Amino acid sequence: MRRLAVFASAFAAASLGLAAPAVAQGNFPSRQITMIVPAPPGGGTDVFGRLLAEIAEADLRQKVVVENRGGAGGTLGVTQMVAGQADGHTIAFVWNSPLTTSPHSLQVLYTPDRYAAVMSIGFSSYTMCVRPDFPADNGQAFLAHLKANPDKYTYGNDGVGGTMQLAAERIFAAAGVKVRAVPFGGAGETARNFLGAHVDIYGGSLPPILPHAQAGRAKCLLLTSADANPALPQAAGLASLGMAGEETVLWWGLIAPARTPRAALDRLEAAFSAAARTERFREAMAAQGATVRVRGAAETAANIRDELEALGKVARALGIERKAQ
Repeated sequence: MRRLAVFASAFAAASLGLAAPAVAQGNFPSRQITMIVPAPPGGGTDVFGRLLAEIAEADLRQKVVVENRGGAGGTLGVTQMVAGQADGHTIAFVWNSPLTTSPHSLQVLYTPDRYAAVMSIGFSSYTMCVRPDFPADNGQAFLAHLKANPDKYTYGNDGVGGTMQLAAERIFAAAGVKVRAVPFGGAGETARNFLGAHVDIYGGSLPPILPHAQAGRAKCLLLTSADANPALPQAAGLASLGMAGEETVLWWGLIAPARTPRAALDRLEAAFSAAARTERFREAMAAQGATVRVRGAAETAANIRDELEALGKVARALGIERKAQ
């Protein structure tokens, strides 16, 4: 609460200065850029952010310094970035949860109007997996069996109001399926409980379950992405089931404070988009089961607003209420 109060004060002070537009630098960037990563070091967001920054430095001709500011599911780091100076020298590399999921369960100090989308790099599907003896071998049969057995099965997820739960419930609602949710502290914990037979279905990101699927200890039958993923060939993408519009994935992108000059945003978008398209970056994402799908500022901003609205409907249907951090 103390840290949140500090960020709230900074946010309020920065908001007072929004009346006067920030002045664009004639030669942006004119000094080093600070990239806030609102997650601890070592995770996928941190790894991708650091590599992207390293590659983009050559184009920007300035150092891009990464600062990890984790806490409250990424919302504290985003709050700090939003309150920063709007000149393009402070940005944040985020995953989508602090932008489109957490605002439905936490009282955050920002909305999409308080930051500008710069670009996004791509995504990783969430997946649903069952044990080898489950009576279905593809996505269509998986959903059909669940529909025929309402509330019989349990699925693990990354916590109440987390992205995996909202993604799963979005699909289940469209398919007319009822499955009991069991929250855990993250995908790793979900995988352990699934493998220990404490839940019937694994629901989470690819990395924790991928080795077990490859070893035949789990069969992954459904993805939360529209497209299939070669890392899990047995898992159906939603498009193949006629449900492409229900896609919810783990994706990553860059944002900057609102009212950052357009010239600075355009420069950042060009440099980081080019970095994301390099073979080096593509290989790094593929190694983690992620897919490069570079989107510009306009498309990323539209995706944020659409996903925020769609997941908000799911959260309200589940009765999820906002809590103070």
